[in-house]
Amino acid sequence: MEGKYRFFICCWLLLVSCQEVSKKGTVDTGIKDTVHERAEDTTYSDLEGNTIALSSFKGKRILLNFWATWCRPCIEEMPSLLKAKRILENEGYVILLASDESLKEIKGFKESESFEFNYIRYNGAFSQLNIHALPTTFIYNESGKKVEKIVGATDWDSPEMIKKLKEIHK
Repeated sequence: MEGKYRFFICCWLLLVSCQEVSKKGTVDTGIKDTVHERAEDTTYSDLEGNTIALSSFKGKRILLNFWATWCRPCIEEMPSLLKAKRILENEGYVILLASDESLKEIKGFKESESFEFNYIRYNGAFSQLNIHALPTTFIYNESGKKVEKIVGATDWDSPEMIKKLKEIHK
């Protein structure tokens, strides 16, 4: 009986830790945080271990995608995110993919896959950012204000999403 209980708990944890919401994801708007006011600005590093501050991208729009190498919906949305990246680069966007896994795991994924992204490491716990499912994406405008939170896998290169992202401004 105890084995069945453990199996049920493990399955439940797997389901809630990595979920795919609808193709367009769930959007939380009206968020008031800026990268200049939050601890999240100092909790990132590049793949060499150097600290990265989101505020260093001031004047750019940031699409910050939280993902994991073990998260199937995260990996499945990467081709559309890569297409969106190519479109949005001319719109002043910086696309960052943040994982809380080890630098070795992130580097290994980058080397084995053909997704050319700016991979970074989040050095805190996702729960500190109120992230409870992957993938989760934060969108910041040019002023560093978080203007969107999208939970779940998203069709990033859809005309509707591209239009929405292009319209995000100060």
